Amino acid sequence: MGQQDQPDERHRRPAGVGDDTVEALGKLSEALETVERARGHLYTLHQLVGHADLMLDDAVEKFRAAGHDVIADRIATDLLGRNVIAGRWTFQIVEDFDDGYYALFRDLDREARDELVAGRRHLYEAEMKERRRTRGRPGHEARPAGE
Repeated sequence: MGQQDQPDERHRRPAGVGDDTVEALGKLSEALETVERARGHLYTLHQLVGHADLMLDDAVEKFRAAGHDVIADRIATDLLGRNVIAGRWTFQIVEDFDDGYYALFRDLDREARDELVAGRRHLYEAEMKERRRTRGRPGHEARPAGE
């Protein structure tokens, strides 16, 4: 089998690393990927709530134009610019998440990989690819041509 039909070095487990370690790192990576998705949803929340808050300006203006000053005043004073949770707008929630939980999660994932497999990523998936692909078939190459 030619070198081109094998995973590159960064996707091969180092000598002496057992299946249990690769599986544990794979599960940690999967958990981090799930948190990455949650982070994306958090940013979606941030943008959607911010956009909705800006839309309230138009709503207030239209209520005033329609002669509904009491409703316009209530929206303008009670809802417009309101914290979404105690003391925080969504940008503060995003910053706290990024600087706390998310940063620690990423650091621990990186530290585990650095300590156990010389920093290599996605070993579990790389080995799954090797088990599942059909060698010699177009579209089943181990890596892109030229690597």
